[in-house]
Amino acid sequence: MIESASAGRRGGPREFEVTLPIGYTDEEGVRHRVASVRKMTGNEEAILADRKYQRNGGKLVTDLLASCVMRIGEVPRVTASTIAALYSVDRNFLLIRLRAVTFGSELPTRYSCPGCGESISLVEDLDALPVRTLDERDEPDNIQVELEDGYEDREGLVHTALTLRLPTGVDEEAVANQLRQNASLGKNALLSRCLISLGDVPRHRLEALGPKILADMSLTDRRMIDRAINQHAPGVDLVRPIECPFCGRAFNATLDLSNFLALE
Repeated sequence: MIESASAGRRGGPREFEVTLPIGYTDEEGVRHRVASVRKMTGNEEAILADRKYQRNGGKLVTDLLASCVMRIGEVPRVTASTIAALYSVDRNFLLIRLRAVTFGSELPTRYSCPGCGESISLVEDLDALPVRTLDERDEPDNIQVELEDGYEDREGLVHTALTLRLPTGVDEEAVANQLRQNASLGKNALLSRCLISLGDVPRHRLEALGPKILADMSLTDRRMIDRAINQHAPGVDLVRPIECPFCGRAFNATLDLSNFLALE
């Protein structure tokens, strides 16, 4: 990842310029891609320690980034509403850059081998994570998946063509309580908010079913959805190739973020 630090400043945390994978689109339809972040300070330490955010991790991310993101393109003022309107992939990208510029790019991680069950300790380099960036002239595409098993409606018809939009910070905040209580339930709630269509199922029916329609899908279809999002959505690729030093098995795992915002 390429970033530049601002020069000529007199004291205080330095600012670092980064290019967002998608960017913020203002009310006039102009997309702003270049953002400036500063290192976290004691003010952000207080945000991370504030118990009010325990019930809403999405709001924590919004307020943390709103405090540390100094500029986004030509947007007059970056507010919490600005950060909440960003796509989740941009928010994740900003979090990773914020963590890297504040604490350094090395992140201690731990993975469990699905073969032998041994715990594997690694140090990941946040600067080396691959990033898919949307072309300046393109708009973010919806994610389209042709399901293998599909959803069977009340009339016995099976619907397999699924279309999702990319989630935003607003979506994250809306489902944060479900995510806190149950990761799987929260994921279903997030995907259901982003579900545009599923075959010929009427829109009002999709809204009435909500997260249940995702919960009832086969694990095969759910993995197909995950793969489609990982392969086609812009943003930081968090899927890490791991080779177990104990049994030699190679496998993929999502980047361990359990200690991502732990204060050092």
